[in-house]
Amino acid sequence: MTTPAPSGWPSVSRILAGVLVFQLGLGLLLVIGDMAGAGLSLPSFGPHQPQLTEPVAPGDQRRTYDPDRPRPSGPSNPLPGRLTLTQMDGTTYRLEGTIAANDAARISDQIAKADPAPERLVLQSPGGSVADALELGRFIRARGIATEMRSDEVCYSACPYLLAAGIPRTIADTASVGVHQHYFGQSTILPAAFAVEDIQRGQGEVMMYLNDMGIDPLVMQHALTTPPDEIYVLLPEELERYHFIADE
Repeated sequence: MTTPAPSGWPSVSRILAGVLVFQLGLGLLLVIGDMAGAGLSLPSFGPHQPQLTEPVAPGDQRRTYDPDRPRPSGPSNPLPGRLTLTQMDGTTYRLEGTIAANDAARISDQIAKADPAPERLVLQSPGGSVADALELGRFIRARGIATEMRSDEVCYSACPYLLAAGIPRTIADTASVGVHQHYFGQSTILPAAFAVEDIQRGQGEVMMYLNDMGIDPLVMQHALTTPPDEIYVLLPEELERYHFIADE
């Protein structure tokens, strides 16, 4: 004999329907996230979004961001499609371009074989693979290599993790350092529970990495609240507050 549910309780069918609606909504959000990661976006009917080339000011630091767009003027425009290591002068080398999968192992091997051994890396990158940035960053720190950003050059998305690895770090006043949300894993469509787990694990690894590099993990508050199709540009006082700028 089936015992009827107490009065006022929702029926099983209503509960299941609610769960289904929640799962569909979460799936839709994840699909939209994948569209943004693939360079697709939904039409925007809101106010004008400032472009990356427009100057930032306190409280006005989020800019539309597409890593494939031409970068501001610099030594290389457009930047290489994957990280490239080239000697500049003596033990100073330039490391620039998109951080692609497996670049950590490839660039680590090049640094290890370079003669003379690199003592300073001048960075410019639109970002890319977070996992490779963290792996290469740990290698840079283990080698005791300094990192530098020069005037009017950029370091966005995963690139600040390479910047953080330097001992010391030097950042020109007009250099641009920016952070935003990252993708972790190959697919964030289904199953949703696994996608959330991957994201949480990835963010935890990033925060531990920043702490190991002497960077205040609170900088992640800006990254986590900035969608992948935008970039939050850190002001000079924020670079100091989060310890990107350190005493030499």
